[in-house]
Amino acid sequence: MSNRRLVVSVLVVGLALASSSASGQTPSDTEVPRTADGRPDLQGVWDFRTMTPLQRPRNQDKAQLTEEEAAELEQRAAERVAQADTPSEIRTEPLPAGQDVGAYNNYWFDRGARVVDDRRTSLIVSPTNGRLPELAPGAISQVGSLGEDLPGERPVRYRTGGISADGPEDRGLAERCLLGFNAGPPILPAGYNQNLQLFQTPGHVVILTEMVHDVRIVPLDGRPHLPGDVRQWLGDGRGYWDGDTLVVETRNFSELVASVNASVATALGTGATLNLIERFTRLDEDTLRYEFTVEDPTTLTQPITGILQMQRGAAPLFEYACHEGNYGMRNLLAGARLKESATGSGQP
Repeated sequence: MSNRRLVVSVLVVGLALASSSASGQTPSDTEVPRTADGRPDLQGVWDFRTMTPLQRPRNQDKAQLTEEEAAELEQRAAERVAQADTPSEIRTEPLPAGQDVGAYNNYWFDRGARVVDDRRTSLIVSPTNGRLPELAPGAISQVGSLGEDLPGERPVRYRTGGISADGPEDRGLAERCLLGFNAGPPILPAGYNQNLQLFQTPGHVVILTEMVHDVRIVPLDGRPHLPGDVRQWLGDGRGYWDGDTLVVETRNFSELVASVNASVATALGTGATLNLIERFTRLDEDTLRYEFTVEDPTTLTQPITGILQMQRGAAPLFEYACHEGNYGMRNLLAGARLKESATGSGQP
């Protein structure tokens, strides 16, 4: 599970602030660790938890919380964490056979216990209202549920939930262990295991996310992207240095993934039309700034940009050994077949 600390901050998008963090710190303000070839050393385990949501809540009409409001939210989160660590919160009762067994105990969730440092109400900084823009005409939209199957059509592009238990293809991509629910790309805080590890050589950067141990190997040697008809779950990333910032541009995503996952159970558009730009900037020994921009005029009427800061983790990254033949998927489908047999509603 994730470490219990995270320092995250969000920046206001604009030319004057493009290279500044919420605290005013820039890479030049402090000694940034560097590799033998002089580039900023991005390597290590980075923790990206935060209570701050991707989008500004609809009932929130301001861009920034007061100190008192932020402190109150963090106090409530601390109380929930303390309660989850008690034996009374760990389920020991037998699970109801053939019925909804619910989700994990709160003990296993790790949603973060702090808002971003500048107390912004969303990770999205553009549009300035902190929310996703209007969908483009004809854009694909899928909404699932964590507690029930909702009608829909294949392919299921959201990460968790599903349209039925008829087969693996009717389940979310994270349930199938194809993509982690917080692994992106772009990387978005959610649930638990909110860590990634970066490896770096002069010619490549490797981005390893804890959830479903997804790995992206990004060349830095200027080679062209793959042909447009070669599509991949994680897209085809190409990187370059813009000063002390690593920029990764990714395209050629599979049409089986969404352009934007507004939540683990929401999928907008298709990866076939997604162009993703990510920027990684080492601010100091313990802080990495991550910025992403989603460009997809087929799905969104304007691009979106989000920025957060990741904190160096103190522990190594362990393998999250999830695979498409996982026990959860087998048990889900087997349970559905047993229920159909008992009710006579299934196929022979």
